[in-house]
Amino acid sequence: MKQLKTLSGTSVKTLSNKTLSKIPMYVFLILVCAFSVIPFLWMLISATNRSVDIIAGRISPGLYLIENIKTLTATVSVGRAFWNSLRITVIGVFASLFVCSMAGYGFQTYRSRGKDRLIAALLLSMMVPFASVMVPLFKMFSQFSLLDTTAGFILPSLSTAFLIFFFRQSSVSFPYEIVQAARVDGLGEFRIYLQVYVPLMAPTFVAAGIVTFMNTWNNYLWPLIIMQRQESQTMPLMITSLTSGYTTDYGILMLAVTICTLPTVIIFFALQRHFVAGVLGSVK
Repeated sequence: MKQLKTLSGTSVKTLSNKTLSKIPMYVFLILVCAFSVIPFLWMLISATNRSVDIIAGRISPGLYLIENIKTLTATVSVGRAFWNSLRITVIGVFASLFVCSMAGYGFQTYRSRGKDRLIAALLLSMMVPFASVMVPLFKMFSQFSLLDTTAGFILPSLSTAFLIFFFRQSSVSFPYEIVQAARVDGLGEFRIYLQVYVPLMAPTFVAAGIVTFMNTWNNYLWPLIIMQRQESQTMPLMITSLTSGYTTDYGILMLAVTICTLPTVIIFFALQRHFVAGVLGSVK
């Protein structure tokens, strides 16, 4: 009995020491969570207040949400800008995933001496800023009559070095024996890609899709240059137009930012588990 009491007392002390050692970590995580959530909550609260109340620093919800919605819809075409962003983003995500995943599949599946050099060149291209190629791209796209078009928006980001490298690294854990078995059974390379590679790499596709969706949805610089008509405006461009006057109505501005933020938040939380699995590179 004494030995049991001694063992139980030791285990309680061990558990209490482990709990106490984790307190700083929990405090740090709570602070990080607060710093991440508070700006989002302030944005939601500001969308229900007038501009005067926001400038005055009001942090409680107001009663002007309906009025802000009416003012926003009367000032700009929110539905058209939202549809432009959604249409371009969905097409861009699927096209980019298709191209970059096939490149990553090819880099990992096919054996070549110059493969590593080509990958190194791709990684080196990530150091080139987009601003340095923006003017040549605009001239080239204007010559091909691609201004104010979905293709003109998507083509520069259709194939990115980051996504190709991401798929290539995730494909390291992909069982190559399955590809060999599929070839023996007579499947072509494209059918192997669609029927074998894509289902097994589904978490990677989800993670890459979330990243691509966020980047395409929030893209501002390239649409500002290539989307020259007001009918072609995306959500970031529409939000910018709300601050172009002499005075800014922060109530409708925060409401527009909230509408622009919600799709990315919904998609991320809906696919959060798959995102973590895809980042870790797991293959089921």
